[in-house]
Amino acid sequence: MDRCDECGFDYADVSPDELPTLLRAFAGRYAAALTEVRQVRRRPAEGVWSPLEYACHVRDVLGVQAERLALALRVDEPEFAPMGRDERAVAEAYNEQDPATVLATLGAAADDLADRFRVLGPADLARTGIYPWPRPHARTLLWLGRHTIHEGEHHLLDIRRAARSQAAHQDPGDRPGRRTTEAGPVAGEDRP
Repeated sequence: MDRCDECGFDYADVSPDELPTLLRAFAGRYAAALTEVRQVRRRPAEGVWSPLEYACHVRDVLGVQAERLALALRVDEPEFAPMGRDERAVAEAYNEQDPATVLATLGAAADDLADRFRVLGPADLARTGIYPWPRPHARTLLWLGRHTIHEGEHHLLDIRRAARSQAAHQDPGDRPGRRTTEAGPVAGEDRP
């Protein structure tokens, strides 16, 4: 995969020098995206994750990609284990996690991965590993970085879609700018 038809992301549009900056920006961008969602735990449709679950997934993608990058720098063409995205979402109860904690750990994971990419030279970025998705295939560390940016961008789109869906199906008592969970308003979010 080098281009996503759904979100329009083109891997070739991301230069190696841009990787750290784009990764680091996810912390603020995810925080902003979640503030636009009224109910961060609400799933927009059967089989579709909630905005909070997407944020948890991206946090974990960042961590898994850091592990894969470290492995590929130590071992020639390692086979990367699948991250078990769906199993992880259930096992770690993504939709029960605290949004503030998720955003903090997403930011820390983004900073860590950005720091790891910042120090890589062309020879490092050309190292390969066998990436498990969509089918096992040798991929460079540059591709790994670009793919991580794609994951973050694509799931920001998913969160924005959920926000639009919630806004379109707003209850008459809801006020703009107020986020809630299934249990009620998010603490400190009682804004006019």
